[in-house]
Amino acid sequence: MNIQLLTKNQDRPASDGATFDRIDPMTGEVAISAAAATVADAEAACDAAFEAFPVWSALGPNARRAHLSRAADLLEQRAGEFTRLMTMETGATAGWAGFNVKLAAGMLREAAAMTTQVGGEVIPSDKPGCIAMAIRQPAGVVVGIAPWNAPVILGVRAVALPLACGNTVVLKASEICPGTHRLIGEVLRDAGLAEGVVNVITNAPADAPKIVEALIAHPAVRRINFTGSTRVGRIIAETAARHLKPVLLELGGKAPLIVLDDADIDAAVKAAAFGAFMNQGQICMSTERIIVDNAVADEFVKKFAAKATSLPAGDPRSGNVVLGSIVSRQAAESISDLITDAVKKGAKLVAGGDLNGTVMSATVLDEVTPKHRIYSEESFGPVVSIVRVNGVEEAIKVANDTQYGLSAAVFGRDIARALTVAKQIDSGICHINGPTVHDEAQMPFGGVKGSGYGRFGGKAGIEEFTDLRWITIETGPQHYPF
Repeated sequence: MNIQLLTKNQDRPASDGATFDRIDPMTGEVAISAAAATVADAEAACDAAFEAFPVWSALGPNARRAHLSRAADLLEQRAGEFTRLMTMETGATAGWAGFNVKLAAGMLREAAAMTTQVGGEVIPSDKPGCIAMAIRQPAGVVVGIAPWNAPVILGVRAVALPLACGNTVVLKASEICPGTHRLIGEVLRDAGLAEGVVNVITNAPADAPKIVEALIAHPAVRRINFTGSTRVGRIIAETAARHLKPVLLELGGKAPLIVLDDADIDAAVKAAAFGAFMNQGQICMSTERIIVDNAVADEFVKKFAAKATSLPAGDPRSGNVVLGSIVSRQAAESISDLITDAVKKGAKLVAGGDLNGTVMSATVLDEVTPKHRIYSEESFGPVVSIVRVNGVEEAIKVANDTQYGLSAAVFGRDIARALTVAKQIDSGICHINGPTVHDEAQMPFGGVKGSGYGRFGGKAGIEEFTDLRWITIETGPQHYPF
């Protein structure tokens, strides 16, 4: 399958004709051949978005709403295509792909609802006869840089609310799932968005630094949003800072799930398994650390290990697996190295640990401590660490003992106590008696510390993709001192 760039609603090859291949992680065969954009192609996409901005930004909110609502319907209709592409490019299961399409469609509908919520206010002025207003206006061209792990959700998220606010967009597709991200552009084009409103750039992995630099540096670009690793997020933030451009970052995570001594153990086991092993643990919110009070640790570990062992892993095309393929052999080997390091240094492997090609069984390590690499390093795989603690204070201390701060969870029957714990965890998101993996289109989504800054979703997202302007109207004669 060959895909091209999308600029001004046209399918275009790279200006030099170059392409690159994405390899299917399960079969080792070519999944997609995609156009390898040049810097000139990236700049042309930004030019196209800039040319389209005056008309799109002036379009009435209900007209933008209609386009985005139509896109949501079309996205759902093409669920089969998205599933096929996600399986080929990332090794995802059909269940994960279907969830991606469902939530992404919801994000488009939520964005559509936000077109009439880009408001402002009248502010009392001390000056007689002066009407002072704070109004929000679209910023201009927005560059969205999306990752591979939840490609439909995060690809749509990168562009939906910016479009709702009246911006035009350039989506830089992940090198790992160019076909999936390109299909998002097709859906928006087919929904009737005018030429240049949505543009999609695909690039070879080796060209990513210069393509990103060109996109950020382009004079028309006014906002950047990036979802991905903390390492790359720092580079993007530094680049954007040199150009004095705001950037919204949603980065890595090391999500803790705290099991207090009064927790419903069965409920905690179910939530932890979902949070740790959905999409092979390749989610920014994945439960990486389970912090368990020693009073209930033995019971929890026994039940959780049994749950992990019961989860089938294999080729996602078989349709009867919970865990499919890890995104690449290199990633799988890196995860295996973390497990080996932990076991050599005294951690107990109580479930899983098996690796067959790029398929790893659900893996549980007990008695993990700071001396193990996996205690602090993001695994981004189907392995979860159990850290045993004595009491609430130690649980909070361990939960916060990380550079990350995206999602967290607390399990306990005493809700007031659990809420007190939740308030002390350094994270942008925390769920009480629910899994760390939880997303809804209308919620303010983002992290703190090494997990980034800014918020996607709902009205919080409007603030990220608009400029707040102070405008006054003088209604009477003006008096000046000279």
